Order: sequence, then C-alpha cells, then structure tokens
Amino acid sequence: MKENQFETIKQLDNNGAEFWSSRDLAKALEYSDYRNFYTAINKAKSACENSGEVVHNHFVDTTEMVKTGSGAERPIETVYLSRYACYLIVQNSDPTKVVVAKGQTYFAIQTRKQENTENLIEDNKRVFLREEMKKHNTNLTQTAKSAGVQNYAIFQNAGYKGLYGGLTSQDIHKKKGLKKSQQILDHMNSEELAANLFRATQTEAKIKREDIKGEGNANLAHFEVGQKVRNTIRHIGGTMPEDLPKVDGVGKAKIRIKKEEKKKLKKNTPHIN
Repeated sequence: MKENQFETIKQLDNNGAEFWSSRDLAKALEYSDYRNFYTAINKAKSACENSGEVVHNHFVDTTEMVKTGSGAERPIETVYLSRYACYLIVQNSDPTKVVVAKGQTYFAIQTRKQENTENLIEDNKRVFLREEMKKHNTNLTQTAKSAGVQNYAIFQNAGYKGLYGGLTSQDIHKKKGLKKSQQILDHMNSEELAANLFRATQTEAKIKREDIKGEGNANLAHFEVGQKVRNTIRHIGGTMPEDLPKVDGVGKAKIRIKKEEKKKLKKNTPHIN
C-alpha cells in the first residue's frame, strides 16, 4: 500500500478545510473491527487534551448515512479528524502493522509541514501588524499632542491599563519576563498585536471624532477604548492579552521569512549546465 493512500482518503469541507473520516482511516490502517479502532481514537483524544489542544477542534463526532445490502440507508457513528488527530491516532494504533508504521511516517511529515506553514503565516502576520503598530502609534502620538497631551508615557499607559486590566507597560514587560532592552510590542503574537492595533486606531478615531481636548480627557478616552477592547475579548471567550504567551523577537520572524523566500527563489530558479 502506498503512503499517498492517506492523501486520497482526505476530504474537504465547504470551506476547503481538510479532514479524514475515522471509518476511512480505519480501513486504510487495516482494522477489520471498527470497535478496536475506536480504542486508538480514545487514546488519541487523551493525548490531544494532554498536549493542550482543544479536542473538539480535531475530533468531531458525527453521523453518516450508509447504504445496506438491500439499498436502504442506516446511520453510523463516525468521527471527522484533523491531520493532527490522524497523527495522534496512528501513534496509538497497532505498531506491529506495516501500514501503521507507514501512516506514522506520513502523518508525522505532513503535520510538520503544516506546522511550518502555519508558523510562517504567523510570522508574516506579526511582521505586518508590528509595522502597522509603528505607523498608528505615530499617528496616535500626533493626535494626542493636538488634544493637549504633554506626558505621552502616561497617555500610553492609560490605554495599556484599560486593555490589560490595570497593568502598565512596565508591568506587562515584567509579567512577560522580557529583558530591559526588549520592547513588549516586538514580543507579541499576532492576536495580541491585533488587539493593541485596534486600541490605537480606535483611540485616535475617538479623539478626533469627539474633538476631545485636555490631557486628562485624552487619557480617559484611551483607557476607555482599551477597556472596551478587553471587554469584547472577554465577551467572545478570548484569552486576556496579559495571558498570551511571549514570542521571540519580530526581528527573528523577519529572518525566517527572508530564509523561506530565498528557498523558494532557489527552488524556482532554473539550473543552467
């Protein structure tokens, strides 16, 4: 059996996202009794949970209709699996089967490729958002100055306090364990950067729209916008920004992007003998 059979049983949902049916995967891994395969699924679910992933993001219980010998249809329980779920399942399947060993190799390689792609997407998002933060922080500084702000550090901390539940930039710096020379914005993931970008753009818009004047009023406006962004994150069940993980410097993300671009250029450049 060829390894690419795991690719041929892959399906795509209406949004183009890939998934595998547990029934198809069981057949590919040569399980004659689906009940035995379900043991591997349960072990994989436990491994998924222990790795910190949300189980239902990778294992979706559903019911499929299949035809019987008489032509009628009957419902059967099936689990729709992500690529990561398949990887965990083959790691918990019968290791004596040659096909399982092939499956372990296939999904390990493909999962790694997927992780690399996702990491590159995250790097690009971080670099883009960090550049946007620079531009909009400059605009916000000018707008705050026009409103009468003289101590920009206090004004900036007002926004951070609203968004980070009372924490100042110094508090955030300490909580994330950054070195003195490191800037907090350089070590935020795309989710945290996006929240801060929204805070900055909406504060600038509010000051201009409401023609806010006076340092105290501008500081209060910045705090209120930050607080509303925080409340929105809480309302939708998101992670509070101070609890998001610290990531490596955005400069390293730029280096990884450049390396990948060089690889693609080298790959696509024809060799002349």
